[in-house]
Amino acid sequence: MRPIRASEIGSYLYCRRAWWYRQQGQTSLNAVEMAAGTELHHQHGRTVLLASVQRGLAFLALLVSCVMLTAFGLFYLLGG
Repeated sequence: MRPIRASEIGSYLYCRRAWWYRQQGQTSLNAVEMAAGTELHHQHGRTVLLASVQRGLAFLALLVSCVMLTAFGLFYLLGG
């Protein structure tokens, strides 16, 4: 017995007929649209990853600036 993947269960729950066709080896008639959708998902994933990296860098810059502001404040407060 072959293992069943979670994506296969999701495909079955979304459309049982499409799942059955795939099991029979039938190819989709709208392969071009599906390829375009896959590429769109990849682009979106890259955009989300880039936004996450930028948010992390912004947080790091904020943290560094707070530390520097505190250090300069203490320096001047202590008569440096």
